[in-house]
Parts: sequence; C-alpha cells; structure tokens
Amino acid sequence: MSRYIGPSCRQCRAEGLKLFLKADRCYSAKCPITKSEAAAKTTRMKKGRPRNKISEYGIRLREKQKLRRFYGMNEAQFHRMYEIANKLKGQTGHNFLQLLERRIDNVVYRLGLAGSRKQARQLVLHGHFLVNGKRVDIPSFLVSPGDVVAATEKSRTMALIKEHAEVAAARTTPQWLEVNAEKFEGKVLSLPGREQIDAPVTEQLVVEFYAR
Repeated sequence: MSRYIGPSCRQCRAEGLKLFLKADRCYSAKCPITKSEAAAKTTRMKKGRPRNKISEYGIRLREKQKLRRFYGMNEAQFHRMYEIANKLKGQTGHNFLQLLERRIDNVVYRLGLAGSRKQARQLVLHGHFLVNGKRVDIPSFLVSPGDVVAATEKSRTMALIKEHAEVAAARTTPQWLEVNAEKFEGKVLSLPGREQIDAPVTEQLVVEFYAR
C-alpha cells in the first residue's frame, strides 16, 4: 500500500477526531473537527434513516486505521511493526505503542522540533537530525534510553527548525523525554509507559484485529 497523499484533514474527518496531522492548523479554529464540534453544539442530529450497526470486525478495523493514521504510516510498515511487537515479551498492545513512539520521526515531533509527524519524517529523511552524534535519515529508526537526538549544526540555522524550537521551550514534553530547545536537542530518559502515550485508541482492539 502506497503512502496517502490526499488532504490530511480528510483522515481526521474519517475517524471523527483530531489526529494532529496539520501542525498549527490542528490547534486553530480552522480545523474541520473543531468546526464540526462547534456546529454539533448548536444543532441537533438530523432525523432520518439510522446508520447500520457497525460489526465487531468494523470496530477493530476503525481502531487500527485510527492508530495507523495517527502515526502517519502505510499498512506494510504498520503491520511489520506489529509483528515485531508480537514477538516481544509482555503485552503486545503496549509493546506496539512503545515501538511506534520510539520511531525517530515521532521523537522529533514529540520534542517539538517539528510541527507534525509528517514534517518530522521529511526532516529526518533529508538528514537534518543526529542520534548520538551520527546522522540518521531513516524515519523508522528506533531510539533507546540514553540516546540524544539533535539537529545538525547546519540545520539549526533553518527558519523552520528555529521556529519550532522556540515554541518547544514552552510546550509540555512527555516525561520520558527531555528537551533542550536552546541546543536543538533532546534526550530519551526511558521507554514510554502507556500513561505517557496519548494515542487515542484502545490498543487491544488493534491486536485483536491482526490476531483474527
């Protein structure tokens, strides 16, 4: 399956919630989800033929799609990550979310050095970030506790990264990460616990979808 290149907001509308795919737009009044929520407060549900009840399969499919779109991955990459999680000790669902969070594109986003995961992925692909002093241009690279993720010396002069670094200083960073906006870098303090991952899904349903 190829990567989705259509309007990002369409994916949020399909899932009925914000997936934070459009950086600052997601926090503004222009967000389609914000508009629809505002409209729902002033209008009642339209009368008409009720929708068909969603099947058990459909419920699990929607959770899987929601999580995949949240991290901006295609199906092949996503399923491959699940297979790795399934082989690890412990709860597969938690392992799965932990692996997704440890991807360097997600870490760059979580540190506030990019406005969205899609933007972070592009920056990583173009070689703008280092892990422990070594350039990494593979978005799926998994960081580990103790790793330091930093923008390259040249990239620190980019207006885009400088702008996000300034905002990052005032943003709340997940507890498993430590950010130093002045140095354009962050450190992985530990592996993320479930309570530190804000993915809006019930991961067990995703596990059940792939285990069927």
